[in-house]
Amino acid sequence: MRTSEILRDGFGRVGEAVAEVLEGAGEAELSFRPDSSANTIAWLVWHLSRVQDDHVAEVAGTEQIWLAGGWRERFGLPLPAGDTGYGHSFDEVARVVAGAEELAAYHAAVAARTDEYLQAVADEDLDRVVDRRWDPPVTLGVRLVSVLADDLQHVGQAAYVMGLARRRH
Repeated sequence: MRTSEILRDGFGRVGEAVAEVLEGAGEAELSFRPDSSANTIAWLVWHLSRVQDDHVAEVAGTEQIWLAGGWRERFGLPLPAGDTGYGHSFDEVARVVAGAEELAAYHAAVAARTDEYLQAVADEDLDRVVDRRWDPPVTLGVRLVSVLADDLQHVGQAAYVMGLARRRH
């Protein structure tokens, strides 16, 4: 098995988990916060999709689907064009309001682009340095695993919060 196949499987699992979390989710569930400083399910899914879109587009040398695919306009969020949610305040988290179908469709588009990119990644590509701002510099392999880990963490959080929301409603 090639490394790219393992990465494709991992990112595929994120997509499956996102679909499960969003299935049948209504507005009240997507905007639910266990307390006033917690992230909403809508924000968690949007954020994990935005980070994946941003980071994979950067290493692939392509434009983000958020911008090129018209998703920014479809969502109509009052946030800067390149915003991925990193460092958001509690008020900014509350600005991310979107329906389950919209979130699922955006994530599916990002996941398809990621899968397409990963199909062409060879094992030797993983040692290519993609970010020299860190010490040590970040390689493609480290960046992809970092995005995958972040996605899995956030989709797990979304699933947990969804469980809490469904028990309350």
